[in-house]
Amino acid sequence: MISEFQDLSDKIDRLAQLTQSLRAENYLLRQANTLLSAENLSFKERLFAAQQRIEAMLDELPKPPGEEAEGEGAAADAADTAAGTTSNNGANNGANNSEAAR
Repeated sequence: MISEFQDLSDKIDRLAQLTQSLRAENYLLRQANTLLSAENLSFKERLFAAQQRIEAMLDELPKPPGEEAEGEGAAADAADTAAGTTSNNGANNGANNSEAAR
C-alpha cells in the first residue's frame, strides 16, 4: 500500500514538473509570437510603401506611343462607325507611326 502511494506521489511530481515546463515553454512561445507578429506587421507596412512607390514610378513613365494612338484611333473609328462615315484613320496612324520611328 505504501508503494502505491509512493508511485502516485512520483506521478504527481512528474505531472507538476511537466506542467511547469509547459507553462514556461508557453510563455516563451507567446513572447516569440508577439515579436513575430510585430515583425510581420512591419514587413506588411514596408511592402505597402514599396508598392505605392512602384505605382507612383509607373505613373510617371511616359505611355508608349502605340497605346495612345490606338486608344485615340479606336475611339475615333468607333465614333465614325456610329455616325455612318468611314475613315482612313488607321492608315493615317500607320503613316504617322512610321514617320515617328524615323
